[in-house]
Amino acid sequence: MKRREFITLLGGAVAWPVTARGQQPAKLPTIGFIGTESPNLYTDRLRAFRLGLNSTGFTEGQNVAIEYRWAEGHNDRYPELTADLVRRQVDVVVAASTPSVLVAKAATTTIPIVFFTAGDPVDLGLVASLSRPDKNLTGATTLTLEVGPKWVQLMHEMVPSATSLALLINPTSTNIAEAQSRELQAAARSRGLQLHVLQASTEQDFDTAFASVVRLGASGVVISSDSFFFSRSAQLATLAARYAVPTVFGFREFVAAGGLMSYGGSITESFRWMGVYTGRVLKGEKLADLPVQRSTKIELFINLKTAQALGLEVPPTLLTRADDVIE
Repeated sequence: MKRREFITLLGGAVAWPVTARGQQPAKLPTIGFIGTESPNLYTDRLRAFRLGLNSTGFTEGQNVAIEYRWAEGHNDRYPELTADLVRRQVDVVVAASTPSVLVAKAATTTIPIVFFTAGDPVDLGLVASLSRPDKNLTGATTLTLEVGPKWVQLMHEMVPSATSLALLINPTSTNIAEAQSRELQAAARSRGLQLHVLQASTEQDFDTAFASVVRLGASGVVISSDSFFFSRSAQLATLAARYAVPTVFGFREFVAAGGLMSYGGSITESFRWMGVYTGRVLKGEKLADLPVQRSTKIELFINLKTAQALGLEVPPTLLTRADDVIE
């Protein structure tokens, strides 16, 4: 081989890796998703989120990456989980609960945040108005505080002889716990009922709380619309049956698991909207042009089999108002 040919060949061999590196695919946009629990408890919500994301043209693993962080039911983990995503400079933070979005809001003013909250985003200081958010946040919310007094009414209709009820709150979700305690105390007083406020922030607290309901002689339990409680709907329904306590919650999943009643909006619909908004943010839309989506359809579900097991006769007026009766 001639010297000139050898040099030409060597030069091409050296240049090839540089060209190849230059042709590497661009980094996918990245979503940082902060969940309250573990993935197996988020199956339906993640499915709804991905459906919303897909509707905007994004598919996980193909043209968008999602980094998941799971709090495993511990609100005190949110600062660390959020700080990690901020350090990684994800393109959007998805905060799936009130405690997580409050932490995310404090952690960054530049990364867009798409949230789900059961509270009022304006009262929580997340946005200036639902119609036109003015910060780096938007998302979806359910009518929770507004329907709280209705839970008291429904329980009183189901157990008209009741003189006292219990409210189960998660003290680590300060904003929701305080607001719902205040609203439901007022609703109970207006009906001449005493309301006992009980606390649970771990699974180990549940037995103690339900035992207290029996000890206090409360005729029913209202469960606060906390994400920690939502993810343990089946466990709470089982305990309510074991202690023979009529119970109302904000989510249909509780009734499907054997709970007595639920009254509230669809959480999966809210997660679908979170997916839609996340995709639109990735496409470059301004958050100020994405109004907070508020679930306005409120549904009543009743488990007739559970009512019969509790020895309750469901009033016909409740049956006719129910969107679905599980028999």
